[in-house]
Amino acid sequence: MRRTIDTLLLLALPASGKSELRRYLGSLPPDVATRDLHLGPVVQLDDYPYVHMLRRIAEELARMGEPPIFFPGPAKTFANPWEWGTFINLLNEDYAALGKPLPRPESAAVWLFDRIDRAREQTGVEPPLRALQRDVRSGLVGALEDEASSLWADLAWVLPSWREGSTVVIEFARGGPTGSPLPLQPPYGYSYSLAELASEIKARASILYIWVTPEQSRRKNAERARPGREGDASILFHGVPEEVMEAEYGVDDFIWLVEHGGEGVITVGGCDGLCTMPVAVFDNRADRTSFLRDDPDVWSAEDVDSLHEALIDAFARLAAPSGVE
Repeated sequence: MRRTIDTLLLLALPASGKSELRRYLGSLPPDVATRDLHLGPVVQLDDYPYVHMLRRIAEELARMGEPPIFFPGPAKTFANPWEWGTFINLLNEDYAALGKPLPRPESAAVWLFDRIDRAREQTGVEPPLRALQRDVRSGLVGALEDEASSLWADLAWVLPSWREGSTVVIEFARGGPTGSPLPLQPPYGYSYSLAELASEIKARASILYIWVTPEQSRRKNAERARPGREGDASILFHGVPEEVMEAEYGVDDFIWLVEHGGEGVITVGGCDGLCTMPVAVFDNRADRTSFLRDDPDVWSAEDVDSLHEALIDAFARLAAPSGVE
């Protein structure tokens, strides 16, 4: 008998179809999701809101005439590539808070700044926000309080919704600079980020990887991007700057990890040594998911049926008991 998937890591290059697939999973009647895809009620976590807020912090500091942190300038890649570990530690913290009420902070911006500094310390990187001059930090808090409040409100709704039997879906994208040899070296790529996940996540997670080429990822990223804040803060319609696409996502190491991990699994660090995680690859090189950005009322039955059948096969592999296909 196939098990209900406890924790699903939804991984792919940017614009590969992760967020679209999350939208589709959220649209399914619960009985269909359980019967066909072995999912309980879905609780979704994502590191993109944190990436967006780091960029907003950098933008506001630049507006104030202050030295940059996180990014050297607009549309630039991270000043410190170990930021990838910061995001994993933020996800670890969210995962640990599942099923619990999220206390309302006196200031959501201060709450967020403290979380970012703490996650950076856990990654082994200096925490910059607490070191800001008082007037600079106060101005930054005022500028970002509303956006930080929205992030807090989203988490305050999502985290307590987890119940025993839920499926936690965690989305993130990783890669490395164009032309990098494989395996990618830390802090780039999936090998590093997966190893940095909390042991509880690694012990309970399966991975659905959505496969497109870096070239397809860059093209689809340009196609989905909407200008302005409406796109930048949106899971479905944000665009990754071209320089970042080349420097952070020009090479994808996941298929390499699959090929070197053994049949149906990948091997990552942690778990007091090495641990294996079940994996299924959803081949999206012939695009099956972009239609999901449209209003559900215009989704064609043919597109939906084709996608659903492919997902049934992929999720069945992830839900199989150990050693069974």
